[in-house]
Order: sequence, then structure tokens, then C-alpha cells
Amino acid sequence: MRIMVAIKRVIDYAVKIRVKPDKSGVETSNVKMSMNPFCEIALEEALRIKESGRASEVVAVSVGPAQCVDTLRTGLAMGADRAIHVEFPGTLYPLSIAKILKAL
Repeated sequence: MRIMVAIKRVIDYAVKIRVKPDKSGVETSNVKMSMNPFCEIALEEALRIKESGRASEVVAVSVGPAQCVDTLRTGLAMGADRAIHVEFPGTLYPLSIAKILKAL
């Protein structure tokens, strides 16, 4: 059995969040990004399942801009066997991500 873990790149939890001057969202330029802590827990659990012998491979997947590669490298360093990056520079909606993951 293969386990696919979706990994999301988010603003690091230790960073103080700043709102854009026009109040249209959160300022993300020059801000430290990291793996979503819940995705990190999911990846750790997938690795435990693999170590117990119930899975043969753990694949980390991320959908988003080119900067997501750094987050996938973190997943590989944690022990994932492979990483897949689907580059999507535009706005992502949950249904679009679900369709992309289904196609993998």
C-alpha cells in the first residue's frame, strides 16, 4: 500500500502576521514559511505506518507555487520516499485541489 500525504505551505507559526496596507489579506513577502503543523503530524503518522510494515511507500504531495519545493524537501528529510510538486501559480480552491489529487 502507498500512502499519499498532502503537504501545505503556510506562514510559520512563530512569525507575527502583518495585514497588507490595503487590508486585502496577509502580507506574505519576506515572511518565513513552513510546513503546516497538521500536515507534519500526518506525515509522521504515515511514516509510522510504513515502519510497522503496513505500507510500502510514503509520497508527499504539494500543490502550489514553485516555493512549495522547500516544504517538500522538508517532507523528504523527515523520511518520505518521494515528493510530487504540482505547480499551480493561480488561486487554488478546495475543489480544484481535490481534482488534482484525484488525478495523481
